[in-house]
Amino acid sequence: MNPYFALQWHVTEKCDQRCKHCYIYNGKSMVNSELPIEELEKILKDFLHCCELMEKTPMISVTGGDPLLYSQIWKFLELLHENSVEFSILGNPFHLNDKIAIRLKELGCYNYQMSLDGLRETHDFIRKKGSFDATLNKIECLNQAGICSTIMTTVSKSNINEIVELVPIIVEAKVKNFAFARYCPSEDDKQNMVTPEEYKDFMENMWNVFEKYKDCGTRFSLKDHLWKLFLYERGLFDTSYDQDIIFDGCHCGITHMTVLSNGDVYACRRCESLIGKVPEQSLYDIFFSQQLDEYRQFDKFRKCINCELQRFCRGCPAVAKCATGDFYAPDPQCWK
Repeated sequence: MNPYFALQWHVTEKCDQRCKHCYIYNGKSMVNSELPIEELEKILKDFLHCCELMEKTPMISVTGGDPLLYSQIWKFLELLHENSVEFSILGNPFHLNDKIAIRLKELGCYNYQMSLDGLRETHDFIRKKGSFDATLNKIECLNQAGICSTIMTTVSKSNINEIVELVPIIVEAKVKNFAFARYCPSEDDKQNMVTPEEYKDFMENMWNVFEKYKDCGTRFSLKDHLWKLFLYERGLFDTSYDQDIIFDGCHCGITHMTVLSNGDVYACRRCESLIGKVPEQSLYDIFFSQQLDEYRQFDKFRKCINCELQRFCRGCPAVAKCATGDFYAPDPQCWK
């Protein structure tokens, strides 16, 4: 199989929640924009053609808002199925049930990601009252349908001390995958960012609890690029590879793009990074454009450029951009 090329596709902004850390609505009017199915079909055909030209296997993450609230969601998912495109969904628990899960599986959904951002009180404060229990209650219907259940946590000052306690709850619920990512701050909420020292201690605690539950059936994804630094400092990460190849780290401008519900194309959805618009432009042209080139200038990572982990890590440029306005600024939570 060819390497994957991923598209995170926001098909709607409609959502039952207004999460306090949401990068879609933060500081913006809560408009419910979405394109008609005919436009989505054009974009899909263009994406598949782009993958064909690049000799890549298409991979689509369907999200929103809550993608199940898109007015023509089933027609859209049937289009993916007709084109033999398997997909994941990043969504909410509120419109999910056994019948819906079975139908999603039949159409090619292999993974359904929801969020838990702390224990019950904290999570419901950040997202919506009742959301914590609703999320856990929908894990079984996903597992029963044969869809991989994934829980994602966004780490911030408000919940960092609770996430270790969340792990045994996730394991007990038989969640298949668990990962966390860091909060990307707005201009008005930088006080919610953790310090490098706090984040290093947090990763130490998470590593210990992952080790404790490593044989319990839940896969713990080391999603954050700073795991490379954490493991390297413990002698558990090998850097003895070809010195001229970028092996890992931020995939922005390399293996994925994001399409928003109005057709805007972003290099990364976690920060302001507009690079084009579909279906007016082709995704192939956007991918090889000067606009996207601005996000893959590896020699501009000022702190990372002299680091032995530069080809594997580079932290999270989205967090850096949101915190400083500079995509290539030092990662605010890197302790090295």
